[in-house]
Amino acid sequence: MTYKIENYQRDLETRLAPPELQKIHPLGKSPVITDGNVLIHESGAIVDYIIRKYGNGKLAPTEDSGDYEKYVEWMHYAEGSAMLPILLRLYTSRLGDAAAPLMPRIDGETANHFSFMNKEMKGREFFAGDALSGADIMMSFPLEAVKAAGGLAQLPELSAFVDRIQARPAYLKALEKGGEYAYGPKTS
Repeated sequence: MTYKIENYQRDLETRLAPPELQKIHPLGKSPVITDGNVLIHESGAIVDYIIRKYGNGKLAPTEDSGDYEKYVEWMHYAEGSAMLPILLRLYTSRLGDAAAPLMPRIDGETANHFSFMNKEMKGREFFAGDALSGADIMMSFPLEAVKAAGGLAQLPELSAFVDRIQARPAYLKALEKGGEYAYGPKTS
């Protein structure tokens, strides 16, 4: 599959999208893909679209597979649940001391979700089934972000998962093509 990556620099203070990205999608969402006349702006929808259109039967279990429902669950969990405590921490980090009343809840949700994921990965290489899938691709970003901030030190299954993902030739090729990226402020 041939593709082109375009990087857009968000405003460093506000983190808002530049006008060039808003021309592609009015919300200034990132990531966003265009494929012919198709425009998609949600990560899960993007991964699903690419797998269905270009996956050639790879990266997703078949619907009649015993792994399919877990696959769908983890595909949605990545942004629906795993990202929530990360985003809460990101947004409240801008509040300074005013965030203090929220931190016990954020810390509790972070511990709850990440210990759950760590337990689910015990003895497993992938989130759904015995092969890399879109669920692993979706789960990689929140886990990479937390690992980059040092937040997976006590979660060995998740830390090892990130290491495996980051060692994959396709991951390394994508970084080579698109460049390194930053994950944002520290989370725990």
